[in-house]
Amino acid sequence: MRVIITEKPSVARDLAKVFGATIKRDGYIEGTGYFFTWAFGHLLQLAPPQDYGYIGWKAKNLPMVPQRLRLTVRKVKTKDGLIEDPSIRKQLNIIKMLFDVCTEIIVATDAGREGELIFRYIYRYLQCKKPFRRLWISSQTDNAIKEGFRNLKPGQDYDTLFYSAHCRSESDWLVGMNATQALSVSAGARSVLSLGRVQTPTLGMICARYLGHKNFVPKTYYQLSILLQKDDQLFKAISKKNYNDKAEAAKILHSVEDVGTGFPNGAIILSVETKSKKEQPPLLHDLSSLQQEANKKRGLTADETLAIVQRLYEEKLVTYPRTGSQYIGDDVFATIPSLLEKQQNHPQFGKHAGYLLNHKLNRRSVNAKKVTDHHAILPTGERAGNLSTEKQAIYDMIIGRMLEAFHEVCTKDLTKITIKSGTMFVANGTVLRSAGWRSIYNESDENDKELENNKLPLVEEGNHLPIIRKELNEKQTKPKPLYTEASLLKAMETAGKEIEDEELRYAMKGSGLGTPATRASIIETLIKRSYILRQKKNLVPTDTGLAVYDIVKDKKIAQAELTGQWEKRLEEIREGASVKLFREEIKNYTKAITNELLIAGKSLSPVISGGAKQ
Repeated sequence: MRVIITEKPSVARDLAKVFGATIKRDGYIEGTGYFFTWAFGHLLQLAPPQDYGYIGWKAKNLPMVPQRLRLTVRKVKTKDGLIEDPSIRKQLNIIKMLFDVCTEIIVATDAGREGELIFRYIYRYLQCKKPFRRLWISSQTDNAIKEGFRNLKPGQDYDTLFYSAHCRSESDWLVGMNATQALSVSAGARSVLSLGRVQTPTLGMICARYLGHKNFVPKTYYQLSILLQKDDQLFKAISKKNYNDKAEAAKILHSVEDVGTGFPNGAIILSVETKSKKEQPPLLHDLSSLQQEANKKRGLTADETLAIVQRLYEEKLVTYPRTGSQYIGDDVFATIPSLLEKQQNHPQFGKHAGYLLNHKLNRRSVNAKKVTDHHAILPTGERAGNLSTEKQAIYDMIIGRMLEAFHEVCTKDLTKITIKSGTMFVANGTVLRSAGWRSIYNESDENDKELENNKLPLVEEGNHLPIIRKELNEKQTKPKPLYTEASLLKAMETAGKEIEDEELRYAMKGSGLGTPATRASIIETLIKRSYILRQKKNLVPTDTGLAVYDIVKDKKIAQAELTGQWEKRLEEIREGASVKLFREEIKNYTKAITNELLIAGKSLSPVISGGAKQ
């Protein structure tokens, strides 16, 4: 008999159904030569400090750097404190019994870093030596499952994935446990002041943006505008120069020769420049970009979007959702026409799917070298039943992005007219020549919305035009907006660096804060710790969060770019880099931040000494 182990019971039931196994036992399903059993997510965790003899929260115990971190059964809170979860222990015993009698194990936990860690921790804890192979699929459809079982991978092919996951788990323990205790102990706080390898630099980004916004002093400046006429068309031009002095601006405005001054030909066209611009379609969705779109369009939190798309995956409607790739390989690209065929009856996107079937597909999202463990999120082509409103919205976002990604480029003409009358003015306008991918949602470019004119008249160099109206406009500089979940997720991808170019952003993804699969939980952890809160769509820090930030802002633990480099190192381990070297570096880093915080915490504000919520 062979054992197939999954991450949760529902997946085991789906696999058993595909194989025709129907005998339900306590903790597993049996049939057709297989046992189908399951975990409940993480059954095991790294043991707490007291298991290594670090009793109580004391400065003398710090830094806590055990020679080897041990595994322990997941705990639950009771009135008597933390105890081993009896349901977890029971399931572990069932898994051990099945492992003992089987000839081979097939690993069917989620095909990713966390899924690998869940199985390997169970395998290690039970001291199992049985051979195992890996089911690695990007879809839960029956066909994908059958194909995956025909192409099971050797377990050792994923050793480096486990090493990466294990190093992340250990580094989170070392940094989180030590930093939290160091700050809490040195501050004399009456409750836990949680710090973490990723959550603290994320808090730092939110606090820095909030303080910058709160303390921003707007500067007033002045801009001149004129309304010109060419034949029957009016258009607007803005002064090239902004003025800090109102009197100077008024003087220049006075020199502008408008109709009221008796100079009907008061403006001369100095130059007309027209450039054709091609906008490539957006890349396919990964989890992070889907979360950003859902937050912008529906106001959904990152955690809500993850939960919804995970259910869509388990219902066989979309491919693996926790991916960090926005690309597909040529093998998947070959299936796109069939996916488009199945969307021809979609009430919103049907005509667009039909159009694409008769045109050459854009290959911008096709690059096998940029596909990580899983390709970008796609619909599977399975028929969707009656979905809830939010499920349908997320599902449609995935379909809509697929149509955008394989559509033609958007082509527009950008025109710039330089005008002189007293001073230099510029009129900018845009004309859409071919909507291309923008036709999917019929949405205009955000940058185009800021232009003074959609369409400019035909003018030539040397033309004299009447100025119908002239104005002096008072303007103010604006602060950077507060973070929303969408903008924070985008910033976390590049460890806070502001990079708009999509290709450059993609190159930075390996050095971001967290991973697409973990960023939602980071935000929720900060909210749970009462460090930040949601204020309408914005994320803002609490007094406690600001007080913690005030102490750690100049410390290593709050440096987003440094933490991003750790994330890159974890990915390098996935590619075969040294585990030993990483462990030594993270231990040295832990010792350094612990010493910093033991000193810094003594100056904490009364806000924290009054007690932070756990």
